[in-house]
Amino acid sequence: MDLESKVNVIKEGALEVVTPDELREKLNQETVTAYIGYEPSGKVHLGHAITVKKMMALQKAGVKVKILLADLHAYLNGKGSLEDIKKVSEYNKNCFLALGLSEETEFVMGSSFQTNPDYTILVYQLALSTTLTRAKRSMAQITRDAEDHQVAEVIYPLMQVVDMLFLEVDLAVGGMEQRKIHMLARDNLPRLGYPAPVCIHTPLLHGTDGSEKMSSSKENFIAIDDEPEVIRKKVKKCYCPAGELEGNPVLEMAEHFIFSDRETILIQRPEKFGGDLNLNQPELLQMYGSGDLHPLDLKNAVADHLVKILEPVRRHLSSVD
Repeated sequence: MDLESKVNVIKEGALEVVTPDELREKLNQETVTAYIGYEPSGKVHLGHAITVKKMMALQKAGVKVKILLADLHAYLNGKGSLEDIKKVSEYNKNCFLALGLSEETEFVMGSSFQTNPDYTILVYQLALSTTLTRAKRSMAQITRDAEDHQVAEVIYPLMQVVDMLFLEVDLAVGGMEQRKIHMLARDNLPRLGYPAPVCIHTPLLHGTDGSEKMSSSKENFIAIDDEPEVIRKKVKKCYCPAGELEGNPVLEMAEHFIFSDRETILIQRPEKFGGDLNLNQPELLQMYGSGDLHPLDLKNAVADHLVKILEPVRRHLSSVD
C-alpha cells in the first residue's frame, strides 16, 4: 500500500487528523505505533466499536497498534475497585479481539508502568506547566457528572499525556471527547523535549436515549455481546424522532456499522405500507428526512442488520467464556 492509500485508509470515517502532513511524515518511518486507551469498566458497546474499527484500519495500513487497558485511569474516574477493574480488563481484551483486531495487537495494563518512578516524575513536570483550568476543561466529557469534583480529575489527563511517552506512540486515537487531552499532549510534550503525537479523532455515537454519548454508566448503550432479542428491544426503544437526521442514534448506527461495509440497507415492510426498500445512505437520509419512512421501519431494519453484524462477535466471545 502506497503512502497516500495509507493516509486515506486512516482518514476515512475520522472527524479530523491533527495534522495530515505530520501523519504522512510518521508513515514514512520504518515503524509507526498507534495507541488508544480504554477504561476497563462496564460493557463494551457500539461507541467503543467505532474506535476499534479505526484501530483495525490502522493495522490495515501497516501501523503497530497498542491498546492501553487503563485500569488506574478507571480507578481515578470512580469506576470501581482495582480488583474489580482488573477482572473487567480481560473481558475488554476479548471483546476487542472479537471485533476484529489482529492477534498481533499489543495490550498493555496501565498499572504495569504507571507506578514507575520515572513516570511519576514526568507527571509532576507536566503538572508544573499545566493550569488547573485547562486540566479540568480537558476532562469535561470524560468524568462522571458531579457537583463536588475530585482532585483525581486533574491527575487523569496528565497521566494520559505521559502514557503516550511510555508507550512510545506516534499516533494517538480517540473519540472527540479525547480532543482536549490530545491537544494538551501536543502543546506540552515538546516543552518537555518530546515529539508531539499525531491525533486522530472519531465521531461520538449518541446514546440510545438521544444523549450526547453512548455510555455503559448511563445504561444508554447496545453492547457488542447483547443477544439478538436484546438488540431488537433496545433499538426499538431508541430515540428516533420522525424526520430528524441530526443526533439520531439509529441513523448513526446505520452510518457506522452498515454503510461502512455495504452500499445499501434492506428495509422490509408490508406491501400495504409500500413494500420492501433497498436504500443507499443518501436515499435513506432523504426518505427519512422527508417523513416518507416510518421510524419503526428504520429501527427494525437497523436492528436486523446489527444482529447479523454482531453474530461473529457473540460467537467469538462464547468460545472464550
